Amino acid sequence: MYVGRDMTELSMMSKKEWEDSELAYFHHSLQQVVPYLNAEGQTIHREIIEEITSRGGLNHKQATYTHGTKPQYD
Repeated sequence: MYVGRDMTELSMMSKKEWEDSELAYFHHSLQQVVPYLNAEGQTIHREIIEEITSRGGLNHKQATYTHGTKPQYD
């Protein structure tokens, strides 16, 4: 289960301020409903993808004791 800020709060912030886990969660969620998104939803999804890309992706280069190679959002 996702524990974090909801889309209402995040929509008032720049995507640059979002946590990796928030980007991962909402990218995954929107990716599941892409055929049904209206223009606004498609724009939000594209902005999320652009932010993930600008960060160099979401995978960590190396796993450590405290985190794996992918962000956990649930």
